[in-house]
Amino acid sequence: MLSNDALKKLRADLESQVAEGQPPGLVAVLSRGRETHVFTAGVMSLGGRSVPRDAIFRIASMTKPVTAVAAMMLVEEGRLRLDEPIDRLAPELADRRVLKRRDGPLDETVPARRPITLEDVLTFRLGWGIDFNAETPFLEAVKQLPGFGMPNPAWPGDDDAFLRELSRLPLQAQPGEHWLYTLGSNVLGVLIARAAGRPLDAVFQERIFEPLGMRDTGFFASAEKQERLVTGYVDRQGSLVAFEPWNGLYATRPSFLAGDSGLVSTADDYHAFARFMFSGTSSTGRRLLKLDTLRAMTTNRLTPEQMKGGELILGSGRGWGLGLAVQVAADAYGLRPGTFGWNGGFGTSWFNDPAADVTAILLTQRVFDSPDPPPVHKRFWQHACAAIR
Repeated sequence: MLSNDALKKLRADLESQVAEGQPPGLVAVLSRGRETHVFTAGVMSLGGRSVPRDAIFRIASMTKPVTAVAAMMLVEEGRLRLDEPIDRLAPELADRRVLKRRDGPLDETVPARRPITLEDVLTFRLGWGIDFNAETPFLEAVKQLPGFGMPNPAWPGDDDAFLRELSRLPLQAQPGEHWLYTLGSNVLGVLIARAAGRPLDAVFQERIFEPLGMRDTGFFASAEKQERLVTGYVDRQGSLVAFEPWNGLYATRPSFLAGDSGLVSTADDYHAFARFMFSGTSSTGRRLLKLDTLRAMTTNRLTPEQMKGGELILGSGRGWGLGLAVQVAADAYGLRPGTFGWNGGFGTSWFNDPAADVTAILLTQRVFDSPDPPPVHKRFWQHACAAIR
């Protein structure tokens, strides 16, 4: 059982922060075993109607674990292999060259010491990713390409165009060397589609969304669902401003299905996915993923040096498994070693604590100001952890 006193404090705190306008509205879920509590507070948009339980949110980087699950399903079937170079399915990315210096000219390179493997892609050690030094020639070359910055559903290319653009670029680091965030999940999405012979959204629908009953999750909110899509906001010196252009970019299917950030979902849908991540089965008992595979996904793969290098995004005491974050050491909010999950920069967060059989999800559309989540998420984690005790 979860603590009733802690649940009351959690609800009061969420309502207090919504009353302060940061964020305008939210849906949260906290569950333990079959005990589930859902909290709604605030409005769909400033001055708008109340947030319903089935409100739809852009979950941004909480897409990554979904993409990883689809990949591991194909690994179990033998269509993909963790130790295999990706060259078979992505010949465009064979024979890579690597920048001599991350901030150096694009033509100053050395050969890659080895090919990129599927495990490199899943663990974000493939050699490409976000760099916060905006002055580098590399970032100037990739500023429009999905996976090197904010989600970009308006990018006009398809899977082939995406790999073609990548193929023109050197790696920023040797394969396996550094943890570099987000681009790997977009490469992974293309590999999944090519291995399955189906578009990524069709793979998700057939293998994950339909079996788990995730009826409102996809790469866009259809016309009949648009009224349930929460307006997103950024903070501008203490005032919230609608985060255009993204408010208008989730009404139609994008030409590039971004495995790193493209999904919209609801609290109940994502809760179904999160609970699946404990067992590998659907609510009807159908096995979709082996327990050994889940254990592999939720085991840290990073070295201490790689964790330290990624700390700005990962946070303290966090590593990375196959497509999601893994808590290696206890943190200030009460998250324990073995806890796994991830956040979405448009204002969402999720963790599973397997030792306590607890799932905690908070969905807002108040965009993160930085990789460090806003206070509403941190306080939610604290209350959720307190409820376990």
